[in-house]
Amino acid sequence: MRIKLLLIALLVSFVGFTQNINDYKAVIVPLKYDFMKTDNQYRLATMTKSNLIKAGFQAFYVNEEIPGDYADRCQLLYVDVKRDNGFLVTKLFVEFKDCYGKVVYTSEVGKSKEKDYELAYKESLDLAFLSINKLHYKYSGNAVATSSKAVSSNVTTAVVATNSVASTPIADVSDPNLLYAQPTENGFQLIDKTPKVVMKLLKTSRPDSFIAIKDGIQGSLNAKDNQWFFEYYQNDKLVSEKVSVKF
Repeated sequence: MRIKLLLIALLVSFVGFTQNINDYKAVIVPLKYDFMKTDNQYRLATMTKSNLIKAGFQAFYVNEEIPGDYADRCQLLYVDVKRDNGFLVTKLFVEFKDCYGKVVYTSEVGKSKEKDYELAYKESLDLAFLSINKLHYKYSGNAVATSSKAVSSNVTTAVVATNSVASTPIADVSDPNLLYAQPTENGFQLIDKTPKVVMKLLKTSRPDSFIAIKDGIQGSLNAKDNQWFFEYYQNDKLVSEKVSVKF
């Protein structure tokens, strides 16, 4: 009897999760993961997007022009590929995060004993995606709840605060210097269209202010007068630079 109840509980949990992931409209793919030295090294970004499309997801590179139907970043998932340490074995797993950087789903670990890096990464990534394929993703059409009321009480205040980013300055998508915000574990990284990481942001208790690091200079990114400004001290003088950011 206990085994039956346990199986039912697991089934309900699995169904609840798949309904959750089906509520996201698309997935954003970065061009560089933490363990990579260059963009799309070993074609990992290309392989990630290809696997996502095969699994039924709409997928966009982080530097792509995204259609207006996908403008709300909190209706999207953000994929990350992680490398696990292993002796003579390449291990990769995939994480899906929401717009607050909270992990929504983690795949099983894919392993490869191939010595060639590109072959090893391809095999281990393909194996990691086997568990994702089993989700049978299909967009439900249901909007993901984004208000702070929908956030579980056990989520930290800092994460809840980032919910207000959606109501901060609206980016001018025609600006050639527009930077795109990509969620990280502790905040965001801002990339240009190259794409290249231009600035790293760390969350604070305020949704309109981040600790910011650019070219080795630490300052803050603040929302003022419906615009973002990177502010720092240089030769004891406060410098304020306007920055166009799309969150």
